[in-house]
Amino acid sequence: MLEPFRIHDCALIVRMGGVPDAMNLRELRDRVVTCPPECLYHHFCETLLRATFDDPEFRNDFAVWASRALHDRALAEQLGVIDPYTFDDREALRAEVLDIIADRLHELPMVPWAKRGEEFNFMRAVTVVFDTGHDITEPSDLPGAIERMTRSSLYYHFVEARRRTDGGTDDFSTWLSAGDGEAKALIQALQSVDFYFLTLGELKTKLIQVTRRALNKGGQR
Repeated sequence: MLEPFRIHDCALIVRMGGVPDAMNLRELRDRVVTCPPECLYHHFCETLLRATFDDPEFRNDFAVWASRALHDRALAEQLGVIDPYTFDDREALRAEVLDIIADRLHELPMVPWAKRGEEFNFMRAVTVVFDTGHDITEPSDLPGAIERMTRSSLYYHFVEARRRTDGGTDDFSTWLSAGDGEAKALIQALQSVDFYFLTLGELKTKLIQVTRRALNKGGQR
């Protein structure tokens, strides 16, 4: 029998990253070399939770800056397709970003600059977690619970969890791993979701769909 799953919520406290701003592409490369790994995580992964992030096309701050401040569409697209969750660690992610920037610097006849006021600000964040007081007691309750969750709670349990869990998976799958039957079907459904390029609203809709489908299939056996 599964223990109840306690639902948590979270918020970000954003602060400076500890490295100077970048005004041009060469400076961006130099800052990426020395910035803390938490900066990379923030600019790639925590954009989902930031109310100030409103770009419909790119999911990371580096791609957005390349597009909006440097007006370099080619670089923005190369940075924009990076999925940070496909890398073993943040140093591998750092290396990928540096390779892309280095290749682009080699291609360009001049180093592109941003206007004053549009420099790239390196930031990092602390995640503050709090208990909602709500539990999920049965695997069959999961779709309804996800539907009622705030977006920040869904982010904490499905996205941010991959930084915390030993297997780099979501909290729901970790909870369900002690079960069998419909719990196993739900794990397969959850792990089938390619989440990085989805908004939190899209992610919620997708998770509700796949978990309900998994439960319905199980009930038809």
